[in-house]
Amino acid sequence: MNKIYLLLSGIILSASVMAQTTIKQDEMSSHIGDSVKICMKIFGGIYLDRSKGTPTLLNVGDSYPRNPLTLFIGEDTRQTFAEKPEEFFKGKDVCITGKLELYKEKIQIRIASKEQIVLQ
Repeated sequence: MNKIYLLLSGIILSASVMAQTTIKQDEMSSHIGDSVKICMKIFGGIYLDRSKGTPTLLNVGDSYPRNPLTLFIGEDTRQTFAEKPEEFFKGKDVCITGKLELYKEKIQIRIASKEQIVLQ
């Protein structure tokens, strides 16, 4: 059962990554709810190991709190990265694929797979 689930998840993720619309930073607010590809710089992040769900948050496009985009990485996904995402991606230009959502009036992308963040 797990193998079938993983295979189906991979197929769905591959299909959604291929269907991405590439956008620029100033176009994000008009694409809320859309699956997009956006290339920007990671300015830093934090691992909230004492918060519920122990998320990792990466600040994209500027430093917190001026960052126009936040990447939300849950604990299960964080464990699939070889390095700590908040350290490894800091200062690097990346292309991110995923669905733009609003969380407390801030734009974010939930990262469900490490393949959603690719170094430029």
